[in-house]
Amino acid sequence: MALVNSFLLPTKSHLALHVSSPPSKTTTLLSTNPSSNSNFNFNKALSSRRRKQSWHVAATADIKAASTLLDGEEDQKVLVEPSSEQERKGEREVADYDWTQEWYPLYLTKNVPHDAPLGLKVYDKNIVLFRDANHQFQCYEDRCPHRLAKLSEGQLIDGRLECLYHGWQFEGEGKCVKIPQLPADAKIPKSACVKTYEVRDSQGVLWVWMSPKTPPNASKIPWFENFARPGFQDISTTHELPYDHSILLENLMDPAHVPISHDRTDWTAKREDAQSLGFEVTERTDRGFAGWWGREKDGSKPNFLRFEAPCVLQNNREIVDKNGEINHFSGLFLCRPTGQGKSMLIVRFGATKRSPLIKLFPEWYFHQNASKVFEQDMGFLSSQNEILLKEKVPTKELYLNLKSSDTWVAEYRKWMDKVGHGMPYHFGHSTISLPKEPAVVEHAPAGLVAGQSASSPAKGGIGTMHAPNLANRYFRHVIHCKGCSTAVKAFQTWKNVLSAVVVALAALAILVSGKQWKVLLLASASLCSVGVYACSTAIAMNTTNFIRVHRRL
Repeated sequence: MALVNSFLLPTKSHLALHVSSPPSKTTTLLSTNPSSNSNFNFNKALSSRRRKQSWHVAATADIKAASTLLDGEEDQKVLVEPSSEQERKGEREVADYDWTQEWYPLYLTKNVPHDAPLGLKVYDKNIVLFRDANHQFQCYEDRCPHRLAKLSEGQLIDGRLECLYHGWQFEGEGKCVKIPQLPADAKIPKSACVKTYEVRDSQGVLWVWMSPKTPPNASKIPWFENFARPGFQDISTTHELPYDHSILLENLMDPAHVPISHDRTDWTAKREDAQSLGFEVTERTDRGFAGWWGREKDGSKPNFLRFEAPCVLQNNREIVDKNGEINHFSGLFLCRPTGQGKSMLIVRFGATKRSPLIKLFPEWYFHQNASKVFEQDMGFLSSQNEILLKEKVPTKELYLNLKSSDTWVAEYRKWMDKVGHGMPYHFGHSTISLPKEPAVVEHAPAGLVAGQSASSPAKGGIGTMHAPNLANRYFRHVIHCKGCSTAVKAFQTWKNVLSAVVVALAALAILVSGKQWKVLLLASASLCSVGVYACSTAIAMNTTNFIRVHRRL
């Protein structure tokens, strides 16, 4: 979280980033917005007293109307305004867009298992990722052509992907190479193959091209300049989350919520630091938007934010130290929609120069802290997802976007107005297209029940042993991270060993007769007990949800 909040820390000096982008090509459509005016009608046949009463009512109404007008003017000062003359006139820009003709971030390369297939999703498309015998990545549609069983539930046999239902095996470009049930002299049908998807490894992240018809466009794979700089180091985590990717992106491009929602998560987040922010949009294209932001009271905007289709968000900052050396800092968020009401996020924070204190902490410590941050937001983001689906109206009918905090959120929803027609579903600023399939909304648990259900990594909830549950930190992060999985297993092993040693030492202390031996054995048992407690604490840090204290009551 310290890395997130580094964007909110004041600095005495900064350098500007030069960013350029190609001009956008848009088509303008006109939409009509009929309006009506209300008038007061007076009956001339009324008595003088009634006329006076009517005049009083009309005068009161005029005063109220004037007051409403003034309130509207005041609202315009603080609320996000239309970003173009077209928007003021009720016109809408529509850009060519096809969600399948994009690269989506699948997984951190280092976390892809070597010995098992990995089932993933992009929107409602199920895919399976694995390493073949040549250590090359292969990606197939996650269903066997035989009887539609999930191939991700299968296994790898000599680099081939085997369906565990009937043993059909596939390799290379989705070709079936083995069907155990075929007669010895029979040939495998040509139709017994699986659909494939192109995957590419770029800067430590695997990307998938989702179009079955259009050849992959390698130029669309994002390239992050800071991550290619000499000496740049990053901490990367993966999280599966129970709300829509658009709500996730909103949350990630909203620096104003950090001091409140993440108060005291670490030394940089303090609710008393909540304040108005300044924003400057410098780019708007069919591919996204970009601009600068910072604390309004500082009078500068040292942070540069860029959103790029389909779901890539980055925050960059350049800080000049006392020696004049430029330190490049980046917060990168690679979001993948995994079905309505679900998303997966790859978070990467890095810099060309980091504090030496970071080396004192194991990587799993930073990972569990990142999980804590997402858990702090999870409850209200899940409910926001549900309300959007329930209300079935664009966000401008529901949100009150402030200029001093919500500029990026408004820009994002307006971008979705441009391209939402090319998505499976979308919630734009002034347009909406609902998903064909109803959402499966999973809420974050609250109170003591949540603590109990998430206390064991083998449980996805009370009474559901080994059942994946996105409300549980273990299934949201640990299973997707080799480092944290290894750490949890190691702590569990050490806990078991030390527990056995404690029992053995205590038994020996009872059996021996010498006082000095008893003291020595009991002291050793005490030290081992401290080790057991430390291991238990480390396991809990990696697997137990954060629960807000005020929600325990």
